[in-house]
This record gives sequence, structure tokens and C-alpha cells, in this order.
Amino acid sequence: MNHDIPPFDDPPFGNLVQEREWQAQERALQAERLGLDPSGGDERVRRYRLLARALREPMPSALPDDFAQRVAARVAGAPARAGAGDTRIEFALACTLVAALIVAAGVVTADYGSAWLPAFRQLLPSPGTPATSWLLALGACLGASWLLGLWQRPAHAPPG
Repeated sequence: MNHDIPPFDDPPFGNLVQEREWQAQERALQAERLGLDPSGGDERVRRYRLLARALREPMPSALPDDFAQRVAARVAGAPARAGAGDTRIEFALACTLVAALIVAAGVVTADYGSAWLPAFRQLLPSPGTPATSWLLALGACLGASWLLGLWQRPAHAPPG
């Protein structure tokens, strides 16, 4: 990076720098069009000539014409679940973790439940209050929605 060029947004010199860069770009394009000697001109013009030459070249086509067909064929021929052994291990570890958490919750509830379960019972609405009716209605709506979702799902669709 050339540090002797003031920044473009510097108020006293900004327009001057932009104009100087513009002129260097125009001289580089003109020299490229005329096919002049690349070693001539100042360093800035030579850099812009190199850039103009690179931009004039067509982009190399790195992908073959049948690239999409090959990728589709490869995906279609690939096994549905690569690394099924890895997923079996992860599933077994996840099940072990869930079982350990359930056992830990049971042990904690058995040991300390007598101290904090009464506080939770006080949070629940007493039977016969309007809140109990609304909670039962909410539960019924959620259950009905879930059952309708199961009923509307096609037989061949995976669960979830």
C-alpha cells in the first residue's frame, strides 16, 4: 500500500486524489487500446493496465457443461444416510443421557420433594374455580389439535 497518497475522503485533497486516480485509469485504458509498450508510464498506470488486461480476458469456465447432471447423479446414487454407524452411537449416547437425567430427577424429587412440592401445589388453582375450567379447555384444545394433525398426516409421510 502506498502511504504517500492522501485518503480519498480527506477534504482538502480528496477531489485532487480522485481526479489523479481517474486520469491514471484513463491513461491505462488508452495505452491498452493502442497496444503501447507496457513498461512505459508511471507505476500507477502500469498497475491499472494490468487490471484492464485481466478484466478484458474472458473468465475461465471451471465447470464442465454437464456439471449439474453429474452432481444430481452423484446425489441420487449416494446412500441416504452416510455414516449411519456414527448416528447410532450418537443416538445411544443421547438415550443414555436422557435416562440418566430422568433417574436424577426421580432421586431429587424423592429426597427433596417434601420440601418444595407443597409450594407448587399452592400455585395450582383449586378445583371448581374458573381457572381450572380454562386450563382443562386449553388442554382439550391442544390434545384435539395434536390428534387432528396425526389424522391428517398421510400414511407414507415420516413422523415429525
